[in-house]
Amino acid sequence: MAGKDSLRIRIGVPRFSRFAGRLFSDVAWRTEVVGRENVPAAGGVLLAANHSSVLDGPVLVGAAPRGVQFLIKEEMYKGPLGTFLRWSNQISVDRDGGRQALAIARKVLLGGGCVGVFPEGNRGRGDAAAARAGVAWLALATGAPVVPVAVLGTRRTGESVGHLPRLRRRLVVEFGAPITVTRAEGVRSKVALEEANEVLRDALASLVAGAAARTGIELPTDAPLRPDAE
Repeated sequence: MAGKDSLRIRIGVPRFSRFAGRLFSDVAWRTEVVGRENVPAAGGVLLAANHSSVLDGPVLVGAAPRGVQFLIKEEMYKGPLGTFLRWSNQISVDRDGGRQALAIARKVLLGGGCVGVFPEGNRGRGDAAAARAGVAWLALATGAPVVPVAVLGTRRTGESVGHLPRLRRRLVVEFGAPITVTRAEGVRSKVALEEANEVLRDALASLVAGAAARTGIELPTDAPLRPDAE
């Protein structure tokens, strides 16, 4: 939903979007999914995932037990991919801070939808060492629980963020326990936002580290190369 189209709030995703995601997660690559039961079956919910590769979103769409509307930077809305993203009801994030995207995501959550966010903002190591406050703001503004999600194997050391791994590589998607953050009485909104953001970042970083140790799939150790660097 980019430009003027983003003013129309559409909740949920069409079946073809989830089918396409499953082609990525289950057919093109071998994705082990852990903790699907941690995602509430109904009501507004946020999925907050680590981010190291262009493949993270499509794989997570296929692994999730319900349709997900991701916040996706507007630069991706070009050509056939842009058309697919619009038809899939994904949420475009502009270069001016994404306020409109957050407003749309808030309405989707209040309407009982599922919103996906990459708190790190940009693709990197995927260790959740830093996180932007958008997911925390949405959680506080709507009361929606946040499910941290670890996505592993989509990028290895030496691969660019736009690299597609060889077919049938083993990937892992692990859904953690849902977290609800609230603003305590008397706490300033800015402080509450900072505290909630740190709680959610810590939970995501811990989940990612634990999933990596359990599965033996390491995070990339290098700074990500640009997609055109290969």
